[in-house]
Amino acid sequence: MSNKSMTIKVPGKLMIAGEFAVLEPYQKLAVMAVDRFVYAQIQASNINSLTLENFNINTGWDFDGTSVLIASENPHVNFVQEAMKNTLIYLREHDIELSPFSLIIKSELDDESGKKYGLGSSAAVVTSAVAAILNYFLPIKPADMLIFKLAAISHVKTQGNGSGADIAAATYGGVLEYSSFQADWLLEEIQCTESLTALVEKKWTYLTVKSITIPERLEICIGWTGNPASTSDLVNHILLLKRNEPSKFDTFIHNSDQAVRDFLKGMKTSDIPLLFEGIKRNRHALAKVGQEAHVQLETPLLQTLSDQAEENGGVGKQSGAGGGDCGIAFMPSKEKVEQLKQAWSKENIKVLDLTVYPYGVTVLSE
Repeated sequence: MSNKSMTIKVPGKLMIAGEFAVLEPYQKLAVMAVDRFVYAQIQASNINSLTLENFNINTGWDFDGTSVLIASENPHVNFVQEAMKNTLIYLREHDIELSPFSLIIKSELDDESGKKYGLGSSAAVVTSAVAAILNYFLPIKPADMLIFKLAAISHVKTQGNGSGADIAAATYGGVLEYSSFQADWLLEEIQCTESLTALVEKKWTYLTVKSITIPERLEICIGWTGNPASTSDLVNHILLLKRNEPSKFDTFIHNSDQAVRDFLKGMKTSDIPLLFEGIKRNRHALAKVGQEAHVQLETPLLQTLSDQAEENGGVGKQSGAGGGDCGIAFMPSKEKVEQLKQAWSKENIKVLDLTVYPYGVTVLSE
């Protein structure tokens, strides 16, 4: 048995603009990686073991060539189990000799008391597991797109839906312009593609991932309003609107598309007023579609968060599905950020000490 050991670090994420619309083909979303992390440590072992530190899970596992069997009924192992299975099958398809290992995963994306901040925990955990196993066994550094695709396959198979933007942020880091592969398309391709290798090497029709640079004068501020929301429940409400009142849903998609285009153009050309206008328009498009779907995406505290950003010379909106969780503000200067933080604190909005993290999957030690 070798003494080989390595630790992989991947960042969490926050959505910036384009929420819900990203579930439609070719709709763009802006997402950023943040400096809170999931760590996966992998090392040679006499027996296969899996530890999920956040859930006090320490268990054995086995790979029979087609599935990973884990000696735990805890549902928290499901995402990791699927990630391990797909990565090991991929390696076996490439005639990579497998040997027993221990995998220890620790997430710092929630706070110490276990409160969820909406930073993409399950996606980052899946990405860390895939990246750890690939880096451990492959003779050369795995391509980011390979990590992304195996993680996306694993996450969508476990969850049944999702845009994959959180996996993109975990894999690539920085700020990304992203269009989803479309979960329905991927689930269908999983069924009809003869191997994982073929699926990974295939062109994913709708997927785009591009890095974008933040203008130097732009300051980002993150506030947490409490009440973690169920993204899947909120998505289901919006999808119900799409089915029952397609014209209202189409209007939302049009408004979101225009808003996100303005934001992205403002980012790329350092046109701060245009960028602000895009965020403002996206905020209102999301609030309106929530009302029409009879679900409160912009809660009173998220409304306060955004209004105070505007009152202090910037713009703000929900980050992600809404219904609670985080809001994001873009401000024109550090002085304005400090004013906003003070205003938020008076309203019991918790300022999160988060910044954009420029790197994705990182191998820390070998």
